[in-house]
Amino acid sequence: MIQGDNYFETLYDTYGQRFSIDKVLFENKTEHQHLIIFDNKQFGRVMALDGVIQTTEKDEFIYHEMLTHVPILAHGNAKRVLIIGGGDGGMLREVLRHKTVEHVTMVEIDKSVVDMCKTYLPKHSNGAFDDPRTNLVISDGRDFVINTDQKFDVIISDSTDPIGPGEALFTSGFYQGCSKCLNEGGILVTQNGVSFMQIDEVTTTAARLSPYFNDRTFYRAAVPTYIGGDMTFAWASNDASARQHSLEVIRARFEKSEISTRWYTPEMHIGSFALPQYVVDALDA
Repeated sequence: MIQGDNYFETLYDTYGQRFSIDKVLFENKTEHQHLIIFDNKQFGRVMALDGVIQTTEKDEFIYHEMLTHVPILAHGNAKRVLIIGGGDGGMLREVLRHKTVEHVTMVEIDKSVVDMCKTYLPKHSNGAFDDPRTNLVISDGRDFVINTDQKFDVIISDSTDPIGPGEALFTSGFYQGCSKCLNEGGILVTQNGVSFMQIDEVTTTAARLSPYFNDRTFYRAAVPTYIGGDMTFAWASNDASARQHSLEVIRARFEKSEISTRWYTPEMHIGSFALPQYVVDALDA
């Protein structure tokens, strides 16, 4: 929400953050949601949907690296990847840095987000939409996974919070569809909110994943603009060994990939699965 030269995030009723606006680059109501992109001195270009900050130029690398490199390197031989959401292109950019990935299908419900981010946040995608391995599908992600006959090695759900268009990507039907779309040994990861502020999202997701995946847990990363603590990512697979690799195995795969990162390290990969006690307690309860 804009007030004068400031943007106030409205995710929580009792707590929030303010960004000063140097210049509004785009603001409009798309077919699905309110979209704004503006300049901020501290975080560069900032994109928000329906009053909630989605990404900034300054810290997007943390979120995108952790949602891509953790499952892809844990898998070890991911050739086909499905991205649900991710209209800014950052997730697609990071996935395509893996030379072993042969094909990426990206399903985004809102074409305007893709178009405006190509124009105003080009560093996020960095040409990824033009990569021949990319297949961009403008559609509802839940409908796609339920109806498609395609199979994938890794599925990444880069959704908004479970309000508005993103709500369908936190349902049992979506998780069931994802389980159907995964090859043997496949991995699903999803953004799952800030656990300190949104612990109900963690417990609800765990319960909804339970019927469809044998191995379910969460991992974490600290993203400054996602206020309130650690960003939590859900992890689901039917192969428990995928998240039990040694540091030496993950390091060897990372070095072989020849990918340079700004946040992700093999040590960070292993350590990210260590959950705070309050999250463990909530899941146990």
